[in-house]
Order: sequence, then structure tokens, then C-alpha cells
Amino acid sequence: MPDLPVYDCPRTPTAPNLDGTLTDPAWELAPWTTDFVQILGEGPGPRFRTQAKLMYDDDYLYVGGKLEEPHLWATMSEHNSRLYFENNFEIFLDPDGDGANYYEFEINPLGTIWELTLTKPYDEGGEAIDPTNLPGLRTAIHLDGTLNDPSDTDMGWTVEIAVPWVDLAEWTKTKPAAPEPGDEWRMNLMRCQWPHAIAGNSYVKGAESEFWVWSPQYVANMHYPPRWGVLRF
Repeated sequence: MPDLPVYDCPRTPTAPNLDGTLTDPAWELAPWTTDFVQILGEGPGPRFRTQAKLMYDDDYLYVGGKLEEPHLWATMSEHNSRLYFENNFEIFLDPDGDGANYYEFEINPLGTIWELTLTKPYDEGGEAIDPTNLPGLRTAIHLDGTLNDPSDTDMGWTVEIAVPWVDLAEWTKTKPAAPEPGDEWRMNLMRCQWPHAIAGNSYVKGAESEFWVWSPQYVANMHYPPRWGVLRF
């Protein structure tokens, strides 16, 4: 089985202005990930391109996502909704790499978010601490197109997330501060993408979603931490 992907996360001397566009000059320091692939790691590539970039400073881990999308649609607007029932962008963080007590974050094109903690993977009897809301979390999205309008073709959407170290102390089991240079976490990033049909002026969700990921799982299960990639500081 191929080696796990590694993302070398740079320290930024300047905090970015979070407006969802990923155009702040601070982001230029951070490289893009490899393009997301199918969760099984085989078959045709995803229909639309997805990339991400990360960086950090003394206060936050910054995550940016860029999602190509010709038809922007979303309906779930209630905080901590189960966003995987529609199109979304997800982050999984396991600071100590033990495959347990990991943080999951999801966001959709409406800017709705869902946060939870898994005590361990579901198929190992894990339970979800739902919700797990980080008080200092900051998010922003930008839509390059029009939401819920099937009459036109959109370009996609971008997302910016700032996760505060002070709030991640529960997962790091250390002082609430930035990691030391050379520290390694386990991480994966995912895009949940549903097929759709157009009926009149509305989108109609299809029957089965696709899962596109940074680190392929080789099983149809995102909650398999041994196949998450490495986030290196």
C-alpha cells in the first residue's frame, strides 16, 4: 500500500485576513496539497478539483480549501446539522496519532458548520461527542457563483478556517500552544459531493454521495485513522 501523504505546514509571520477568498498575501507561503482523490484510492478521479493549504502561527492552525463546483447548492443552515447529507468540506485532526479522541469539522457553502469529537472510530465502538464547539473557532467562505441557482454555471467555493491552539488543548494533551517544529499530527481532509438533478428552478439531490479525500482510505470509511496523512510542523 502506498506511503501516507505528508503535508509540511509552514509557520506564517503574518496572520491572514479571513474573508474566505484565500487571496490574502499570507497564504502565498503555504503550498497546495495534492489534488483530492477517490476515497478508495482507485478508479476515475473526482469530477471536480479540490485542493487545500495549511499554515500556522502562535494562535491558530489555518486551513484553506478550494473546491471547483459548477453548481453551488446547499440547504442546511442550522448550526451543527449533519452536513454530510449535502455537499461539504471536512477536516479530521488527531494530534497524538493514536486513532482515538479526534476532532472533526465540517462546513457547507452556506457557511453552516458542524463540530464533533470521536472517542474512537465508530466501527470500534466509538461514540460521538456531538456537538463539540470550539469557542475561538473562526470561519469564512466565498462563493464564486450564485447559490441555489441552476440557471447558470458556477466556478466553485473557497473556505478559510482558523482553529485556535487554546481550544485544541483537549486533543493535544499538552499546553494550549502551537506545536513545536518537527511535531507530527495525523490529519485527513475530505469533500462530500452528492449528485443532483435539476427540476425547474431547483436542485434535487441524488441517491448516493461520493467521498473525495487528501489521503486515500482504501476503504469506504473516513473513520479509519491509520490511513490518514501526516501533518508536519
